[in-house]
Amino acid sequence: MIRLAELKLPLSALEYHPENHTEFLPEARLRALAAERLGIAADAIAQLHVFKRSFDARQKTELLAVYIVDIRLVDESQEAALLAQFDDHSHVNPTPDMTWTPVGHAPADLKHRPVVVGFGPCGMFAALVLAQMGFKPIVLERGKTVRERTKDTWRLWRKRELTPESNVQFGEGGAGTFSDGKLYSQIKDPRYLGRKVLTEFVTYGAPEEILYAAHPHIGTFKLVKLVEGIREEICRLGGEIRFESKVTDITIEGEGDARKVSALQVLNQATGDSYTLTTDQVVMALGHSARDTFTMFYERGVYMEAKPFSIGFRIEHPQSVIDQARWGKFAGHPFLGAADYKLVHHAKNGRAVYSFCMCPGGTVVAATSEPERVVTNGMSQYSRAERNANAGMVCAIEPSDYPQDAKSFAWAFDGKTFGVENQAPGSYHPLSGVVFQRQLESKAYLLGGRNYNAPGQLVGDFVAGNASADVGGVPPSYKPGITWGNLHHALPAFAIEAMREALPAFGKKIRGYDMHDAVLTGVETRTSSPVKIARGANFQSVNTRGLYPAGEGASYAGGILSAGVDGIKVGEAVAAAILGVEVPSSGMRNSGAY
Repeated sequence: MIRLAELKLPLSALEYHPENHTEFLPEARLRALAAERLGIAADAIAQLHVFKRSFDARQKTELLAVYIVDIRLVDESQEAALLAQFDDHSHVNPTPDMTWTPVGHAPADLKHRPVVVGFGPCGMFAALVLAQMGFKPIVLERGKTVRERTKDTWRLWRKRELTPESNVQFGEGGAGTFSDGKLYSQIKDPRYLGRKVLTEFVTYGAPEEILYAAHPHIGTFKLVKLVEGIREEICRLGGEIRFESKVTDITIEGEGDARKVSALQVLNQATGDSYTLTTDQVVMALGHSARDTFTMFYERGVYMEAKPFSIGFRIEHPQSVIDQARWGKFAGHPFLGAADYKLVHHAKNGRAVYSFCMCPGGTVVAATSEPERVVTNGMSQYSRAERNANAGMVCAIEPSDYPQDAKSFAWAFDGKTFGVENQAPGSYHPLSGVVFQRQLESKAYLLGGRNYNAPGQLVGDFVAGNASADVGGVPPSYKPGITWGNLHHALPAFAIEAMREALPAFGKKIRGYDMHDAVLTGVETRTSSPVKIARGANFQSVNTRGLYPAGEGASYAGGILSAGVDGIKVGEAVAAAILGVEVPSSGMRNSGAY
């Protein structure tokens, strides 16, 4: 097949049916454009498939839909000659092979079933590919099933009652379940593993448009259904998923190069009983909020290090303001939907401020997983039909910003200091980022009124340094509620300074962004993991064989799609280790079949 890029059509050429949210791809127009590009007759094209569709809004007079398509000729023997003819044309190329094939199939005498810890996107896809290869994985998820978890999450939002093991961060589907459901990423993906993630999502209930939309998303309610579908498929293939099963310890045998995993200690949180699970292959698909597990790893000598992340607030605007700034006169067109944005500003004090996890037509949600702490995140449904747009407005920080003193560690870890007082000057304790997060989240809880309200401030007041007394023209969406005041003390002074400088700069890029009544809600601290659990080329821990750090918690992903891709890679690595074959590299195709 032949792949053609940059086929452009005016928005008026597209057909959309708002009554059932259906779009019809303009195949005849695209066939004509493809034929013109190649200098062939339209009826020489036997098949046309849209691979990607995006929009170009740079020309205010006309908004264009931009397509990448794959075509198959009636006479397929002519494709090679056409490709040779357009060899120097960057928009005409062979269609790549995007199929996924496994590294092999589980042996009949498998001694120990592989274990996957965590059932977010990373753990889900690690377990799925292992199940598809016949390894019958055991999945341990500390939280509840996605529907039970949803009830617990709403209990915090509506009644101010937190369930520490079942919330936005913990439970089936991971933190991505309560998000915008973004399904795009900037990762390098030469093997098209992201395509497998999207294809599996469509198989289990996602709308087919995620396969071709440039910025696909799915929303919370649809994610619930497909998460359940993938769970059922893993079980149908012989896998087992144990909910409310928390890994409390890990048994490691040997020393030096012989150091390896031999068992896990598991707490059944429903019954209170603990048991030992023997295994020699463990995928640790942790979320970025599994602080107790990070601590346990540190105590067991698993190599990890502190890493940079970002802190800030959630910012809310009327979605109509963002639509108008991004789409101009085309704002409100049903084909375009709610507009998003991406912003960055390099402040004079050397800090970078940027937008993060932008949620068009969504809500700001309470996302804490620990009592007496406040954390915010953003969420959208598939329709993106809520009144406000929201995004994280965050400032990048480094390990040098984190506390390194014994007093701070003792406060954050119930008296434990982990030897930080003996740390070499200029080094950074691996858990220091966790200390910093807990400090900021506890302060936000106090500023909010000690009842899970979040502290809030109007953008105009924030820039001017004045406290806010009440809501303006943008009603905040955060539940359970907002306590108005001054966010000046919610973050370090360098972050406040950089964000105050960034807001007017962002207002020059998106008109209305720095409007007085836009709302800031604190705090956003879970942008990414505060630790990196290092792994080698075989995807195993650099100092513990059989342990596979994976996904967001280990700092190898950032979002649903990249986490799913990392899960596939790690699942393949586990299979390769058991079978004694080479781990597929980033640039090679898989071999084998099942």
